Amino acid sequence: MTLCAKSLKKMKKVKLSIFDWLCCGFRSASLSSLVSRLSSIFFLAIPAFAAQSSYDLLERANALYRNGKFNQAIILYHKAEERGADPTATSFNIANSYYQMEKYPEAAAAYRKTVDFSDGAFSPALFNMASVYFRLKQYPECIAAYHRALKLEPNNISGWLYLGEAYSKVGDKVGALRSVEKAYQLDPNDLSIVYQLSEANIAMDDYDRAVEIVRKGYTAHPEEVDFLVYLGDVFRMNKQYEQSAGHYREALGVRPDDVNVMYKLADVLAEDNKPFVAMDILNNILQIKPDFSDAAIFLGNLAYDTRFLDRAEYAYELAAKKGNAEAIYGLKNMAYDAMAKKRTDEARRLLLLAQKYYPGDQSLKADLLELEQ
Repeated sequence: MTLCAKSLKKMKKVKLSIFDWLCCGFRSASLSSLVSRLSSIFFLAIPAFAAQSSYDLLERANALYRNGKFNQAIILYHKAEERGADPTATSFNIANSYYQMEKYPEAAAAYRKTVDFSDGAFSPALFNMASVYFRLKQYPECIAAYHRALKLEPNNISGWLYLGEAYSKVGDKVGALRSVEKAYQLDPNDLSIVYQLSEANIAMDDYDRAVEIVRKGYTAHPEEVDFLVYLGDVFRMNKQYEQSAGHYREALGVRPDDVNVMYKLADVLAEDNKPFVAMDILNNILQIKPDFSDAAIFLGNLAYDTRFLDRAEYAYELAAKKGNAEAIYGLKNMAYDAMAKKRTDEARRLLLLAQKYYPGDQSLKADLLELEQ
């Protein structure tokens, strides 16, 4: 990727030529995760009286940078600047080197120098400076830097997404929403942005708009079955359980053996006070994937709550066989119920069953000892 002519014209100090460019940022997969990627650019803007020496120093510094020897690169960039290399270029590369070493305060100072040297007209320095401020948790400064950068590059989708992330860090939901909406306007077909914009609307409690965005995305990309699953999640968050279950079932119509979607369906049915249907689905999960121990625990809990105790014991033991530590609590609760009802033999049997899979549990030993007294 090359530096655009328009950006070059805005550089007031000197006319710069490009040695190398690694383009800035890429789109994040979700609004909750910021992926920072540096813009790296190396200049060859050298006065004639010092051309050879500063050129050599820059080349050596760039080679050191590419090989991960950032401390040595910084020394040579400083020397190159002393011998006439353009300070915008050297300060930018020094900042990148500090960033790679995770020395963020030093990187921020060097990026600020770059911004000053370029009269604020070099957008990669502004984007990278914003990224550093984010790392330093200086979110107001981060937001300001992104705004300056996006004035220069208003079509930079990654910049809008990262700006939205910064707004979310300061609790500005409106700012986050507007930033992601701008990214969505630039590329409405990017699936990750569809999800992020939906999440931004959910943060504003605008579930209808979130659903509208995802449905539009699914219409454009019917192969994206995860949109159906996501719609199920959105409806569930809004406690619209029937609509949620309907979308999970529609997704299962395409992926009938997807145990994760089946688990979501069982979960929403349980929330909708339909435990027996949920248990049937959990049984189906365990037929497909017997080692899905969380499904076994869930089945045990539902069976226990509905007093299907044989079924609960079976499910807890299945989970215990798979090493799920939560199974011990299910078996102990059943044992305590039996104790309360004076069914000593049943309580002893359940505690011994739990001890079989968790022999080192001291509370089980204490419970058994108390039962014998």
